[in-house]
Amino acid sequence: MTKIHLDTDIGGDMDDVCALAMLLKWPDLDITGVTTVSDEQGRRAGYAHYVLSLVGRADIPCAAGADVAGGYYRYELGYPPDEENWPEPVTPRPGAPDEAVSLLKRSIEQGAVIVAAGPYTNLMLLEKKYPGILKQADLLLMGGHVFDIPAGYPRWGNEMDYNIQVDMLSAHSVLKHANPTLVPIAVTCQTALRRAYLPRLAQAGRLGELIVLQAELCARSEHHEQIYGETCPGLPNDIINFLHDPLACAIALGWHEGVEIETVPLKLEIRESWLYEVPDSDGVPTRLVTKIDGNAFNEYWCDMLCR
Repeated sequence: MTKIHLDTDIGGDMDDVCALAMLLKWPDLDITGVTTVSDEQGRRAGYAHYVLSLVGRADIPCAAGADVAGGYYRYELGYPPDEENWPEPVTPRPGAPDEAVSLLKRSIEQGAVIVAAGPYTNLMLLEKKYPGILKQADLLLMGGHVFDIPAGYPRWGNEMDYNIQVDMLSAHSVLKHANPTLVPIAVTCQTALRRAYLPRLAQAGRLGELIVLQAELCARSEHHEQIYGETCPGLPNDIINFLHDPLACAIALGWHEGVEIETVPLKLEIRESWLYEVPDSDGVPTRLVTKIDGNAFNEYWCDMLCR
């Protein structure tokens, strides 16, 4: 049975909920753990536990990891209003970051692929406590801005690479000490949670109902249909949000439609507090997802949730 561990900053952008929901629907999958990063006294861990409980999976180990009080993050992190984003109050589940580090270690020892769908702070703490462990890990990182984004999609620069740039020092450490596969924003920005999916999702049980609730709030507050749907011909005009984290998880589990992975030598450079991953013949060979079929993935994700 395939094993996966999700390290997530669930509770901000709704794509983390979309990723965890997809994993809970994925056939023959052992979720060995869920850890939260950039947490705030267990707030994100509470959200993760709530999603797990919707489908009776409170048995999956879940732990709060690195907290914002640790001073790791570039700026204060925000959340959508709880009363609009969740159907009922969610109880925080605080814990010591060492618990999350231990859970990550156990998942690596069990042979699980580790998917980092948020900042890489927990992975930095893991390597700090157990030097050399990241080299042993089957690690997939959502993040990176190596090549320009193709025409027809958002013209995002390096500063939009949230997972790496919001905690640049941890990202720099992890990329130095691991052998990851990167799923960069140049490919994840080719995905879309579409308004057309909402009627089907609304019939897809409690997970689907939660995604519809959060999608409707996202549509009202983020206006992606106007910002991206009307200006990016590569994206559907009814885009509500991107599916960054679900795509990373799916690739980690073997989804391959239109997927191309290249080994690119990368050199890390820090310039004025920003981290750059620069193709360089003297760099470290790094597995990089360079192409996907975004429309195929959008449909795949929706079908998985609605199966």
